[in-house]
Amino acid sequence: MKIFGFAGWSGSGKTTLIEKLIPRLVARGLRVSLIKHAHHTFDVDQPGKDSYRHRHAGASEILVTSSRRWVLMLELRGVPEPSFEEQVKHLSPCDLLIVEGFKFAPIPKLEVWRAETGEPLLHPKDPHIVAVASDAKVETKLPLLNLNDAVAIESFIVKHLGLQ
Repeated sequence: MKIFGFAGWSGSGKTTLIEKLIPRLVARGLRVSLIKHAHHTFDVDQPGKDSYRHRHAGASEILVTSSRRWVLMLELRGVPEPSFEEQVKHLSPCDLLIVEGFKFAPIPKLEVWRAETGEPLLHPKDPHIVAVASDAKVETKLPLLNLNDAVAIESFIVKHLGLQ
């Protein structure tokens, strides 16, 4: 399984870019999975649904399954968040694992950067960033990709990971 991350500040365009890349990578015949690090409290469950009610009643794990999909929710209940490496172990084998967030995980990453976020560049302090995608001119020694050119970004990732 090859792993490739997307790092950047909120509002930089990571999710939009990944959404454009996934169908292109799947069209190449790759099995693609994704792990996203969310901030603090988030909920994928809906109030009133059975799984929500069971989780709020105190269940530690809730597996919801149907003929179309299944999801496993684990409520940490004060236990420390598992490491990135531990999280990856929960995924089924695939050709490419895309990682959104986990800014400081030791994996090859593309920095997605927009000046309008007002945030500094990450790559000067992260040796795992292998390229920058931006819609602005960025002073960097790393490969600089046009954030709006999904074809070029896809090609870079495929070549960098040896997925041809």
